[in-house]
Amino acid sequence: MNEATTRKQLIDNQLLEAGWNINDQSQVVIEYNISVDSSVNEPDSKYNTTQFSDYVLLGKNGKALAVVEAKKTSVDAELGREQAKQYCLNIQNESGGELPFCFYTNGHDIYFWDLGNYPPKKVIGFPKRDDLERYLHIRTNKKPLATELINTEVAGRDYQIQAIRSVMEGIEKKHQKFLLVMATGTGKTRTSIALVDALMRAGWVERVLFLVDRIALRTQALDAFKEHLPNEPRWPKVGEKDIATDRRIYISTYPTMLNIVRDEINTLSPHFFDLIIVDESHRSIYNTYREVLDYFNNITLGLTATPTDVIDHNTFKLFECEDGLPSFAYSYEEAVNNIPPYLCNFQVMKIQTKFQEEGISKRTISLEDQKKLILEGKEVAEINFEGTELEKAVVNKGTNVTIVKEFMEESIKDPNGVLPGKTIFFCSTIAHARRMEKIFDALYPEYTGELAKVMVSDDPKVYGKGGLLHQFTNNDMPRVAISVDMLDTGIDVRELVNLVFAKPVYSYTKFWQMIGRGTRLLEPTKIKPWCPEKDTFLILDCWDNFEYFKLNPKGKELKAQIPLPVRFFGLRLDKIELALELDKRDIAVKEIHKLREQILELPKKSVVIQDVKADIAIVESDAFWKNLNHKSIDFLRQAIKPLFRTVSQADFKAMRFQKDVLEISISHLAEETERFDVLKENIITIVSELPLTINSVAKYKSYIQKVVSNHFWKVIDDEGFDELSEIILPLIHFREPTSVKQGTIKLNLQDVLKTKEMVEFGPQNEAVSITKYKEMVEAKVAALTKHNPILQKLKEGKMITEDEAQTLAEELYETDPHITESLLRKVYNHQNAKFIQFIKHILGIEILERFDDQVSKAVNEFITDHTYLSTRQIEFLNLLKNYIIERGTIEKRDLIQAPFTIIHPKGIRGVFSPKEIKDILILTEKFVA
Repeated sequence: MNEATTRKQLIDNQLLEAGWNINDQSQVVIEYNISVDSSVNEPDSKYNTTQFSDYVLLGKNGKALAVVEAKKTSVDAELGREQAKQYCLNIQNESGGELPFCFYTNGHDIYFWDLGNYPPKKVIGFPKRDDLERYLHIRTNKKPLATELINTEVAGRDYQIQAIRSVMEGIEKKHQKFLLVMATGTGKTRTSIALVDALMRAGWVERVLFLVDRIALRTQALDAFKEHLPNEPRWPKVGEKDIATDRRIYISTYPTMLNIVRDEINTLSPHFFDLIIVDESHRSIYNTYREVLDYFNNITLGLTATPTDVIDHNTFKLFECEDGLPSFAYSYEEAVNNIPPYLCNFQVMKIQTKFQEEGISKRTISLEDQKKLILEGKEVAEINFEGTELEKAVVNKGTNVTIVKEFMEESIKDPNGVLPGKTIFFCSTIAHARRMEKIFDALYPEYTGELAKVMVSDDPKVYGKGGLLHQFTNNDMPRVAISVDMLDTGIDVRELVNLVFAKPVYSYTKFWQMIGRGTRLLEPTKIKPWCPEKDTFLILDCWDNFEYFKLNPKGKELKAQIPLPVRFFGLRLDKIELALELDKRDIAVKEIHKLREQILELPKKSVVIQDVKADIAIVESDAFWKNLNHKSIDFLRQAIKPLFRTVSQADFKAMRFQKDVLEISISHLAEETERFDVLKENIITIVSELPLTINSVAKYKSYIQKVVSNHFWKVIDDEGFDELSEIILPLIHFREPTSVKQGTIKLNLQDVLKTKEMVEFGPQNEAVSITKYKEMVEAKVAALTKHNPILQKLKEGKMITEDEAQTLAEELYETDPHITESLLRKVYNHQNAKFIQFIKHILGIEILERFDDQVSKAVNEFITDHTYLSTRQIEFLNLLKNYIIERGTIEKRDLIQAPFTIIHPKGIRGVFSPKEIKDILILTEKFVA
C-alpha cells in the first residue's frame, strides 16, 4: 500500500476506533499546516517555511494534543520518528502552550512518544481524546515524588517504605516497569495501596488496575482498597458485571480483563490506565496473561512472594529486570529474623504411615485385613502398590484415617486444648478432599459435620459473605478447610496455626506459597475466643516434601505444554506439506482452504494478533497461497502457528476430536500402518462411547456401528475422514467416557504410623540449649525466692543495696556456675543490662526490653517519622541498626568510617543533610556505651 491507501484503509479506521471523527475538524485536522521559522535549518523539509502534518488531534480547547505521522505499510514506521518530533516542536513554537504528544505509524505498527518524558514506545492503538487530555493534565500538574509523604497508617514498616521509595525513585528516573519481591505476609497489598495513594496525591496517576488470578483474591483486594482508600471509587461494585469507565480503582481477575480487552464492543482504550499492579507475578502470568499487560500503555508494578533465586527469567524480562535483580526484595528470612519479627516462624513434623513408606502388598497388609480381602473375593497376591501410588492408582481409607487422627493429636489446639486451631489440609484432588471430609465427620460426629469443610474454587458456596471461606475466616467453625489448589496461594487468614501437606508438592514456588498461608502474625488485640496465641505455626508433612526440597532446592521443572489450537494448526500444515510432496494436489487445496478458515478465526482484538498485523496481512492475501512452497510453509510454521496460543473461546472437546481425525488422516496418507492402527483404536473408543439412548446420537446409529467395524478402516479414504469429522463432531459433547479412573483400586485397610519426627527447616531454628538455659535460670530463681530474703525484698518492690545485689549474684553462682552477668547478657540478648535487671525481669517485676529490640524500635520509628527518606538513606539507617546491634555501641566518628563508607565515600555526610545528621546523632546517643 502507498501512504494514501495506508491512511485511508488502516490509520483512518484506527483513529475511528479510538473515537476520533476524522471528518470533524474540531477533533482532527488532516494535512495540518505548520509555519516554520525560516531561520531554522531543516535540510530534510520539502518546504522552506511550511510543513504539513498528516494528522493533528485537537483537544476540547481546539489546541493540538497530538501529531500523527503516517508512512506506507511497506516501510518501517520508525522512519517517521524524527519527522513527527519536528512537527510537535514546530507546532509548540508556532502556537505556544504545551508540547503535543507524538505518534508515528505505518498502519501496522503504532509508536507513542511523550517527548521529554519517556522514550518512544510501541502501542496497540491510538488514545481517545479523554486519554490525551488526562495525559496532558498529569504531565503539567504532577508534583515531585521525592517530597511526597507516604501514609504510614497504611504501610509504615521500614521495608514497606523502602519498597515504595524504590518504585517512586524509579518513576522519577523515567522507568515504567517494576518488580517487588516480598515474602507472603509482609504486606504486598498494603504496600501497593500506599504507593497508589502517594502517586494519586502527587498527580502521577488517576486510574489504577489491580490484577489478581482468582475471585477470592479479588474480593480480598476490594476489601483492602475499601479499608485504606475509602474515598476512591472502585470497580466492580457488588453484582456489577459490565465494565464502567467512571472509577479510579479497578480490581479484576486476569481472565475477566482479557475478555474485556478482546471485546469488540465494550472494550477499554489501551491508554485507559496509568498504573497496573500485577499480583502474584510468576511464570503462569507470563505465559497466559501477558497479553493484558502488553495491551495497556502505562506504569506496571509486579508483586510476587516467589524467592528471587527461583523467579522465572521470563518474569524478570517482563518487568525489565535485565540484571536478574528486582526493584526491591524482602525475604521470609529477613522478616522472621527482624527484631521484633514481622512474620511467624514454623515447625515441621514429618508423619508417614507404614503403607506410605513400604507400599501396600501381601508383606505389609495385616493378617486380619488379608482375611477380610479373601472374604471379599480379592486376590491378596495381586495387591502390590508402591507408597507413591496412594491417591493415584490406589486409595486406602485407613491411610487417610491415620493422617487425620495424628493431626488431631499433634495439632496446635485452641485455648481449651481440645480442638485444633484454624487449619488448612492441602489435598491432591477434589475426590481426595471429599474423602478426608467424610473421615472427619465419621471420626468426630459430635461436631455434626461442621468441624471440617471442603473448599474448592468451582463451588459457589465458598464465596461471598456467609460463604464457606467467610465462615472459616470469621467464625468458630469450621476449624479445618480442606483445599485443592484454591487455598494454596493468596488467601489471608491470620488465625491459621496448622498446615497439613496431605499431598506431594514438586513446585518450589507453590511450596513456599503454601507455607506462606501460615506466616502472618496474629496481633494479641485481634485474637478471637477460639484462637490460640500465635508465636509459631505447625506444618504436618505427610509426604516428605521438606526432605524433597532439601535434595531438590528448585523442585521439579514442568515441561511447557503446547496448546491444543497450536498443535491442531501445526498438524494441518504438516498434512498440506505432505500432500504437496506426494503430489496429492486435491488434498492440499482442500486442507489449505481449512487452514485459511482457521486463520480467519484468530481473535482480531488480541494484542498478540494486533502486534503482527503485517504478517496477518501477508497470509490473508490470495497471492500468498497460489504457489505455496517450502519458504512460505516455513513462514506459516514460524510466524503464524504460535499465534494460535491466543485461541481461548473454542470448543476444545470438539477440537481434540478434529485433531485426532486429522492425525490419523496424516498417518493414512503417509502409509504408516502401525501408527494408523494405534490412532484408529483411540477413535473407535471415542465413537463407541457415544450414548445411543440420546435421539440426536441414535439418528446416526448405523454410521456409528460402521465406524467401530474393521471394514470401515480398511476402505476409508481422505474424503471418508472429512465425513467422519463432519458427522461425529456435533455429537462429541454427548460422549460419556467409561475409561476414566477405571484403574483406581479402593481399599479399606488398617494403616499404622511408621515415622513421626520434627524436621529442621527454615530460617530460624532456635538452639535448644538457649531455651533450656532460660528455663534453668528461671527455675533456680523461683526456688531460691522461697527462702532468700534479698529476692523476697525485690519481689515486694523494695530497693536493695549494691552489696545485697553482689551477695545475690554470688549465691546464684554457687547454685550454678553458669549464672553470670555476661552469660545472661548473651542469652537475653542485652549487652548493657545489669545483673539485678535480669533478676527483676525473671521475677516479673520489670520488663527488660532486649537491646536489639530497643535499637530496632528506635530506628524503625525514625524511618516511619521521615517517610520522605530515599532508598539509599533507608539502607544507611538499616546498616546503622545492624552495626549497633552487633557491636553494642556506636560513636560519632564511626559514621564516617567503614562500613558506612560503602554507601558513600563520605559516610553519613554524603547521604544526609546537616539537620538530618543532627537528628541521627540524637537517636544514637542512647546507645553510646
